[in-house]
Order: sequence, then C-alpha cells, then structure tokens
Amino acid sequence: MKLLVISDLHAHNDVLDKMDNLFSQADAVLFAGDFAECFKPETGDAALEKLCSKHDTIFAVLGNCDNEVFLEDLEEKDICVEKALVFHEGLAFAGSGGGSKFTGKTEFERTEEELLSDFDIVTNSIDQNGDKSLWKNLILISHNPPVCGMVDSFDGEHHAGSQQFTDFIQENQPLAVICGHIHEGTGTAKIGDTVVINPGSLGEKETYVWLEVEKDGEGNWKVSKVEECKL
Repeated sequence: MKLLVISDLHAHNDVLDKMDNLFSQADAVLFAGDFAECFKPETGDAALEKLCSKHDTIFAVLGNCDNEVFLEDLEEKDICVEKALVFHEGLAFAGSGGGSKFTGKTEFERTEEELLSDFDIVTNSIDQNGDKSLWKNLILISHNPPVCGMVDSFDGEHHAGSQQFTDFIQENQPLAVICGHIHEGTGTAKIGDTVVINPGSLGEKETYVWLEVEKDGEGNWKVSKVEECKL
C-alpha cells in the first residue's frame, strides 16, 4: 500500500494543485494537521475543502493552528482519526491533534497528558492478556511529535517533542508514526521497530513523504519503503 504523507499545509492551498499526479498514485493520504494559517483559523475551511477534493481516502488530525471545534468539520468529511481507531484495508489508524503547550497563543495547545489521552482507545483495545501484537498494523497520526532523533528538533540540538509519547511508542511499537508541527524536523527516525516520519511543512517547504507498507510471507505488516520528497 502506497501512502502519501503530508502535514502543515497552513492554507497554502495552491500547493495541492501541484500534486494531482501524486494524489493519483496514492492508495491513501495521511495528513498530520495544521490546515490553517497561523493565527488565522478561519483559513482552515478552504484548506479542508481543497484537500478533500484531491483524494477519496484521507486520514487526518488537527494541528495547533486549527481551532478545536474544526474537528467537527473533519468528522463531517469522514477523514478524522483523532480520538478514534479506524480500520482500512487491513491497517488501523489512530490520531492525536494539537500541539504541546508553548506560547499559549496558537489555537490548540495541550498538555502532554491531554495529547496522549487521544490514544486511550488504542490502550483500551489491548486484550485482557496484554497482547499488543495487533498493533503491528497500527499507524499513529499525531500533529505533535515524540522526542525522537531530529523529527522534533527545531535547531538540531533542542527538542520540542513529547517524552510521554515516545514512551507510549516504545511500549506499544506501532508500525509507523506520522507527525508534523516542527517544520525544521523534516525526516525519519526509529523508536524500537517503529518508523517515525515528519514530512515537514507542505505549505512552506513543499516537502512530503511516500510511505509504503506491505505484508510479509507470514502475513505481518512491515514498512517496505520511506522516500522523502520535495515538489
């Protein structure tokens, strides 16, 4: 399965028109939040409409620049995985929206505990025996990154990610984690066997990632390819 991974559009909707050939190649689109321009949450509406016009299968969460009530619009478009567990073609998707508290000035800033609580549905779905093997087919989409390599670093030295999220990934080992928020953190890293991807800001840097996943001979999902790209 070929997944087009994007984030941080920030209302640069014209960029999406440059990607029609890419959308046609994708089996699904994963969007890690920030439809709207910073401090202009009303710009999220047009961004959402434009994105939804490009593909029929989209899984998305809110970013810190998106108003929390905008979640209702994502749900109406049937693309929301925030606080949810959605199954598609053998894969499972769960999401967490918003960014960690920093300036207190953007629309949707939350504590680490609040961000992680969006994944309670994953934790609660583990069977009584504590078998986490189900989550080998799980892809998490979170606007806020974990502390991991360079994907959450804004200057190559300091980190802005969530340590609690890192611990959650380490414990549960999903197939992949998609994040955004830190525009400078474009790239991939690993937490245990989990591949972590920050595609960077599509709106500002015109970067995106191809993520390909497939089943091996024993029927287990694996990441077969990660390709970082720029328009």
